[in-house]
Amino acid sequence: MKVKKAVIPAAGLGTRFLPATKVVPKELLPIVDKPSIQYIMEEVASAGIEEVILITGREKGSIEDHFDTSIELENHLIKKGRRDLLKVVREISGMVTLVSVRQKEPLGLGHAILCAKKVVGNEPFAVLLGDDLIDAKVPCIRQMMDVYQNMDGALVAIQKVPRAETHLYGIIKGKKVMDRVYSVDEMVEKPERGKAPSNLAIIGRYILPPRIFDILEKVKPDRRGEIQLTDGLKELNREVSIYGYEFIGDRYDAGDKFGFLQANLSFGLKHPEIGLKLKRLLKELSSSHR
Repeated sequence: MKVKKAVIPAAGLGTRFLPATKVVPKELLPIVDKPSIQYIMEEVASAGIEEVILITGREKGSIEDHFDTSIELENHLIKKGRRDLLKVVREISGMVTLVSVRQKEPLGLGHAILCAKKVVGNEPFAVLLGDDLIDAKVPCIRQMMDVYQNMDGALVAIQKVPRAETHLYGIIKGKKVMDRVYSVDEMVEKPERGKAPSNLAIIGRYILPPRIFDILEKVKPDRRGEIQLTDGLKELNREVSIYGYEFIGDRYDAGDKFGFLQANLSFGLKHPEIGLKLKRLLKELSSSHR
């Protein structure tokens, strides 16, 4: 069954980036000259997904505004003769069909996805987490959609991480069933150091069957009162097969200060306007700190 809808949770408070996120949603913090969430939307659009369900919270209306039509700005650019920028602005508002759903309380990723139940309906759907930026020739979610066409159940994106960092991720235990695809036997959320079943970490891309909604409705909240997606996936795995796909591409954790800087440097070096200048600057900085 074709994946036509994507859910993007964007209701988090962004506390790791305070004070920058006191007023500005973390999803709108720029990676070079584009908000981080625009990279996610571009991945969705490039994959041919028709509709995005954006899960938002309080004070997140500016995210919706970014993807809306801005008549005043467009008229200003027309008057100034800036057809180049006008094209950019119009492409943003025409990227996807956007539906916004409010998550009234920050009750975890599983709860955020559950908020999309009525809009998604009875069909498989993609989930993309805004903190995970993936730079790939073929969009990561497109790679996953191509794999998903030949299977039932659910598909999660995975990536090999250093053993010393496995305690920071959800880790799968499974066996390789084809090139870059693993059958998942078990998922362990942030295992204790030295006790991870593998170094295959779950990254923020999923393709899920609609059955996950009924399961999430019954998942017990954790100690913090949050409904976790991993708990729902464990229950789903008792009913259907879950597979892990080792995607091709470079991933940056834009929800982490260092990862955010990594993304800015990586995308900046590829940017046609500043790439060469940034490369020279990095060389100068490297020389001056020796």
